[in-house]
Amino acid sequence: MTADVAVAPTLAGLPLAGLPPAEAVGIDMPLGLLAEGWRVSDRLARARLGRRGVTVFAIPPRPVWLADSYGEANRICRELTGKGLAAQAWGLRVKLLEADAYRRGSPVPLCEVHPELSFAALAGAPLAVSKRTREGLALRRDLLALAGIILPPRIAGAAENDLLDAAAVAWSARRIAAGQAVTLTDPTQRADDGAEIAIRY
Repeated sequence: MTADVAVAPTLAGLPLAGLPPAEAVGIDMPLGLLAEGWRVSDRLARARLGRRGVTVFAIPPRPVWLADSYGEANRICRELTGKGLAAQAWGLRVKLLEADAYRRGSPVPLCEVHPELSFAALAGAPLAVSKRTREGLALRRDLLALAGIILPPRIAGAAENDLLDAAAVAWSARRIAAGQAVTLTDPTQRADDGAEIAIRY
């Protein structure tokens, strides 16, 4: 089947309200923040991906994301966890906080999915090549096609690697809805608002 693709600048712009309650919505963004310490699900995801585990950011606690600057966030992160915050992870701040706020009032449950885990499941093993290369993009597109997801070559407003990641997340969402997804979680660790912290694929 050819996938329908919609691009929206914010989560609020996505047409989720009309989805049936049994559907699952995957999102490539951390959901569930701690008051302190590190999320176990991120550590489990890195272990599953081996060398590709570097694609999974360690997500620090909420006070780090509420800082006004990277310097302040890095300082708070060291105080609360004993480690600094990667500048690349800080780049997620706006979208991460948007997703965190959106999930509380979302018309459907959101499920955190990491696309590299999805692609690893599609391939039977973590991929050896990065999505930043032409070879890596072609491999990911081929894996999706084998799963029955045919994507257009380009979509206005979306880079090719983001388009492929979104499709992999959608593939995992279908598995989640069918009860077939793998769940990486520590049942004893909950977010600071009581929500589950889990990465599914």
